[in-house]
Amino acid sequence: MALMGLVFLAVATAKADDTPGDWGLVWSDDFNGNSLDLSKWEFVVDARGGGNKELQYYVTNNVRVRDGFLTIEAREEHYTGPQGTREYTSSRIRTKGKGDWLQGRFDIRAKLPQGKGMWPAIWMLPTENRYGGWPRSGEIDIMELLGHQPKRIHGTVHYADLSGRHASSGKDFVLPTGSFADSFHVFRLDWGPTGMRWYVDGKSYHTATKWHSGTNSFPAPFDEKFHLILNVAVGGRWPGNPDATTQFPQAMVVDYARVYQRK
Repeated sequence: MALMGLVFLAVATAKADDTPGDWGLVWSDDFNGNSLDLSKWEFVVDARGGGNKELQYYVTNNVRVRDGFLTIEAREEHYTGPQGTREYTSSRIRTKGKGDWLQGRFDIRAKLPQGKGMWPAIWMLPTENRYGGWPRSGEIDIMELLGHQPKRIHGTVHYADLSGRHASSGKDFVLPTGSFADSFHVFRLDWGPTGMRWYVDGKSYHTATKWHSGTNSFPAPFDEKFHLILNVAVGGRWPGNPDATTQFPQAMVVDYARVYQRK
């Protein structure tokens, strides 16, 4: 969930190459219980703002699992914790050490928040950081949305260029009607040995096939295991901060998260 980079590669739209039986389900959460399944997820409690000047304090009580849905809620509330005081709270959860994958297909069906300063994300980070700190070990953003643009989502891969500076390949997708806050949509990433493809509701809108780790050749850094992260940030350098038009609470509601690998 990094701030969008300044370097974008040319992309080509690809058709889905699914054949019945191509994919086998290896991990999933349909959120059918009454609380977050801590055998699959862990909370990240943090107030440092992700390096992007975000305003939220990530806590554990802004997550709800009920009626087959996970809700991650951003609230406008005064909160003081070990890392200081913030005027907004939210939650961030991840599968690190409980679900870590090298390549695969990742499907997450979700409905997104809206409003100035909202920044929901479905993304992935490396579990081991084999190539060094960000961006050398990479980042995969399956979906990011800026709340003041509720019809538009972004899919991006972050890495280091040959000089070690941050680079990225990304593209956005705009709904022809309605917004991502109106109904559920399936956000999908196919990550293979030679590239990645991003989809919304089965429609491919971005393909990335070139990247670096700064010091190692392709396919580094995306030859290591990554884990899944779900969160709703508030404010920051990319979306900007909430204003008088922003209504709270806002929530990302997730129907399911599923991971497949080729048989």
